Amino acid sequence: MPAPTSSSKVKPPGANPPAVTPTPALPKTGDRWIPRRSTAWQWQLSGPLDLSVDVPIYNVDGATTTAAQVAELHKQGRRVICYVNAGAARQGDGYQESLMGKALKDWPDERWLDIRRLDAIKPVLTRQIAVCRRKGFDAVEPDNVDGYANESGFALTAADQLRFNRWIADVVHQHGMSVGLKNDLAQVAELEPSFDFAVNEQCAQYGECAKLVPFVQAGKAVLHVEYELAPGKFCAQTRVFGFSSMRKPHDLGPARQPC
Repeated sequence: MPAPTSSSKVKPPGANPPAVTPTPALPKTGDRWIPRRSTAWQWQLSGPLDLSVDVPIYNVDGATTTAAQVAELHKQGRRVICYVNAGAARQGDGYQESLMGKALKDWPDERWLDIRRLDAIKPVLTRQIAVCRRKGFDAVEPDNVDGYANESGFALTAADQLRFNRWIADVVHQHGMSVGLKNDLAQVAELEPSFDFAVNEQCAQYGECAKLVPFVQAGKAVLHVEYELAPGKFCAQTRVFGFSSMRKPHDLGPARQPC
């Protein structure tokens, strides 16, 4: 779901993005699927799941999507990414009250987690990742992995976030799936080696797309959405970068405007 950006104000998209040296798409690593750069995708986290979108990649809610739906998408030749709320939680998600901090901006029913307390977080989050695997997902998108850059209610540091995000990547890989880095643009250089692709919201609106170039240069997909900008305002730029871009409604329903 949309996460607060680290930018302090809106900036126009860059007119002259830096050149990107073409590199081959990554092959499969063992049994783990790796999304290819510039591959079209669908991202739906609300409403009845529309299985008819003709794209190679679906990114859907891991809790509400059934194993049968994942199997149907596989039957259609799609790969499927499992959305997991990793760095924040709702009441009833299984976390101790002491782990839950301030509410997310624009998402009052979700609260940041104290990611420093990995031992307390591990059992719940590992179970969620295991559910993705049991349902047959190919990859995981852990959301809200930039609490250190937001008003979380905890004194989180960049080092805390790096440790947490790398731990998530390791657990997902141990379950045989690929993992995407969601936003957290300030730590892309440090985290790219641990992640198989990136998921980004609104980098064009905030003039931040160049920060994702390390993924592209490593041959890894950048799955990108804008909410406010029309496709004509960002598609030319993100094509140069090699992103998989589209415009989506804020609620991440089935509607999409791909580049």
